[in-house]
Amino acid sequence: MPAPTSKVPSVDIKTASSLHRLRLVSTPEAVSFLLLLVCSVLKRTTDFNAVPVTGAIHGVLFILYVLFWLDAWNRTKWNLKTAALYFVLSVLPFGGFFAERKLRRAAEDAVVASRARQEGTVKA
Repeated sequence: MPAPTSKVPSVDIKTASSLHRLRLVSTPEAVSFLLLLVCSVLKRTTDFNAVPVTGAIHGVLFILYVLFWLDAWNRTKWNLKTAALYFVLSVLPFGGFFAERKLRRAAEDAVVASRARQEGTVKA
């Protein structure tokens, strides 16, 4: 009897690492974007100007997100819709939080599917 198959594709260690890196940078990138928005408002309404600092931090985190996104897209072979979704989430103020949660769930599903394949059973 052939082993049961799962809808979740198997993930090798390099692909899992790529997705993990993207997940790790998603939340800090989202937080830095929100801080940059707050600092932009404060710059225009008060004498407080932290935009150069928060802008630089956000810029670095955004570049890391895009590089990790490209690596994850290359390794996972996402379709264009999925890849575009993760990119669009990077430019929305709260999008990084949604991306992190979606990536975490996908990683957990991949682990469960991998364990089920190793055991030769698929648990619901």
